[in-house]
Amino acid sequence: MGKPPNLFAFNTADELAVSLRAFVIDAQNSALDRHGVFRVGVSGGSLPKVLAKALLGQVDGTNPLDFSKWEIFFADERAVPLDHDDSNYKAVKDELLDKIPTELGTPIVHPIDVKYLDDIQEMADQYEQTLVRSFAARDSVRTPMFDLLLLGCGPDGHTCSLFPGSPLLRDDSAWVLPISDSPKPPPKRITLSLPVAGHGIKIGFVATGASKKEILRQIFDTEEGHQLPCGLVNGLGQERVSWFVDYPAVEGVSFPARRGSL
Repeated sequence: MGKPPNLFAFNTADELAVSLRAFVIDAQNSALDRHGVFRVGVSGGSLPKVLAKALLGQVDGTNPLDFSKWEIFFADERAVPLDHDDSNYKAVKDELLDKIPTELGTPIVHPIDVKYLDDIQEMADQYEQTLVRSFAARDSVRTPMFDLLLLGCGPDGHTCSLFPGSPLLRDDSAWVLPISDSPKPPPKRITLSLPVAGHGIKIGFVATGASKKEILRQIFDTEEGHQLPCGLVNGLGQERVSWFVDYPAVEGVSFPARRGSL
């Protein structure tokens, strides 16, 4: 039995950003030591804005970010054009990519292939092939291991585009899955599968605000919550998972939160 996930709680958004930055830099440096590239999977929602605040909101010459060594993938994506307001790529581009100072380098970014907007199975297959090309031959790596996955938590406990009760949660063979009937619009999406989402070397969740306190109480304190998608990632990742939350989001949560630092 491994150790449980880490739950870090902060008083302010600025404190959370400082700690999230340190977490990302540590993951980056470990990855570059291992294999010279930093492979990151990111979600959409409010995460890109928080990530940009963490990475671009301060200068720290002792732990520099080197975006030229980053490869950015999407933990899930909506079947919409890349300039559509629902696009996770657009959110990451607008909040982070377009604001990276030139001296920090330019990451390689892997968006969906918009040729397949009307065929989400093919879109998922093509995105899986993108992972294959980056992570090794499909038959030699059972599950790609991202150096860092940065995920969000929906009010129902969903993460990526893995929703509670979805049959996709039982798929343990595919790396990327299509969704035609997402309970949250837009309905057509692709997502990393649960084994991939729970397999990162480091996995970071960001959840803030009092609206998250009930779902976080379920995820951390109840057996039913352990079966929600976020809870399942906790179970797979164990101590490789770190949650970055503010105090309103964990009000009433019994699971012990560490105060304000890694």
